[in-house]
Amino acid sequence: MHSNKIDFLIYCIEIYKSCKKMSGKEVITLFDRFCVTNFILDCYDVLHTEGEKTITWEIDDFLTHHLNPIS
Repeated sequence: MHSNKIDFLIYCIEIYKSCKKMSGKEVITLFDRFCVTNFILDCYDVLHTEGEKTITWEIDDFLTHHLNPIS
């Protein structure tokens, strides 16, 4: 994995943690449980061009659809 992607993943964890007032451990647990890390890495090419609010919104949107899939 490229260091740019790792750096970006850490950045996403930090902004999500700050925005949601969560601990790093809580974010990592959430991301691991619902494969958010894979989502971020798979969408790196698009997400890394976005701002903090959009990245947080995209993660929340991913989680919403993952937690409440359309049947």
